[in-house]
Amino acid sequence: MQWLNEYLEKRTTAADAVSEIRSGQTVYIHPGCAVPLDLVSALLERSRDLEDVQIIHMKTLGGAGYTLPEYERSFRTIALFIGENVRAAVSEGRAEYMPIFLHEIEGLFERGEMPLDYVLMQVSPPDKYGYLSLGVGVDTTLTAARCARRVIAEVNPNMPRTHGQTFLHISEIHRIVEVSHPLPEMTSEPADDIQRRIARNVASLIPDGATLQMGIGAVPDAVLSFLSNHRDLGMHTEMFSDGVIPLIEKGVMNGSQKTIHPAKLVAGFVLGTRRLFDFIDDNPLFEFHPTKYVNDPFVIAQNRKMIAINSAIQVDLTGQVCADSIGTRPYSGFGGQVDFVRGAAHSPGGKPVIALPSTAKGGTVSRIAPMLEPGAGVVTSRADVHYVVTEHGIAYLHGKTLRQRAEALIAIADPKFRDSLTEFAYKARYLRPKLVPVS
Repeated sequence: MQWLNEYLEKRTTAADAVSEIRSGQTVYIHPGCAVPLDLVSALLERSRDLEDVQIIHMKTLGGAGYTLPEYERSFRTIALFIGENVRAAVSEGRAEYMPIFLHEIEGLFERGEMPLDYVLMQVSPPDKYGYLSLGVGVDTTLTAARCARRVIAEVNPNMPRTHGQTFLHISEIHRIVEVSHPLPEMTSEPADDIQRRIARNVASLIPDGATLQMGIGAVPDAVLSFLSNHRDLGMHTEMFSDGVIPLIEKGVMNGSQKTIHPAKLVAGFVLGTRRLFDFIDDNPLFEFHPTKYVNDPFVIAQNRKMIAINSAIQVDLTGQVCADSIGTRPYSGFGGQVDFVRGAAHSPGGKPVIALPSTAKGGTVSRIAPMLEPGAGVVTSRADVHYVVTEHGIAYLHGKTLRQRAEALIAIADPKFRDSLTEFAYKARYLRPKLVPVS
């Protein structure tokens, strides 16, 4: 228990802990459901004393006050993934977006390309050996903490203690702030009819014994709801949400057929509710690892029957996938889509899947598009795409010509847009002009 004296000496208030942060320094914030709310609030209280503090984070929950116009002089945010709380700031130029594959972020810290002065994070209380768990979010934060000059941690009894590479010793933390607030939660809206039809089509691609990667939202949760009659599913995913709980409780998802980390469900972080936090607490079924490992395509590919399920904003008739912007306006981020698309593509029996509704804006716009919107970014290239799924069916594009791709994608577009998409495909010479019979 020698660590206990060190722990007690490092205890302080949130205000005192952030008082050492200076203008021009770089601060990393623990993302997702692990946002250290008291420390962020205390940092905002210091805004008048600070100029040009750079804030680094992936998707965070709750408010992001440091992006508001009144704090523009004090803070400058770089979003490695854009959440709803920073989207307006990025669009209006008060914050910046960095397109990057998720598994490559930690390399920026390790190589010193993005040096970190401070990490603000949230952890569980220490065990009898002085180790604190990052709980709901190992993600890029464990590596950030080991690369930063100083680490300030909220210690919260509401943070679950999770297994895997989730631990920091008290000796690796410089300031401790004891808190007891609920973790931020994320819930998904129930799937509507279109989303359930998409999910049913995706589920038809998943064999028994598959290892799954899925994101958060109505479609991934709906896919899980169609898998209750499957057997021996596994999970290797950057993140998961509450939707996995019923499959685990039924014994459907047990990881028994996994080829790496057998009988373990592997992830980097969770986005969910208190029910999920309690479910993963001290649960040896789960193993959390840094994103640089979980999202490494070469690691992912070692999982047999790896099924990667990702979403898109638009897919053009050649198979290019836009998933992070609407025209020139950044919307979300690269995330782990390409990491898992490429990993699943090289997995024995693996399938990379892009799933999206066929329309947007109340059915007035086709998301199977003739071309991506001007300025839209390509997250997943057409050479990477294998399966594209809408509520109208499944298109398989890998190893297909532009003609075959256009035909397959038009077939899963909304029927009211198929004629215009076909007309464009003829004009673009994706489809061969119709031959006029010789009289």
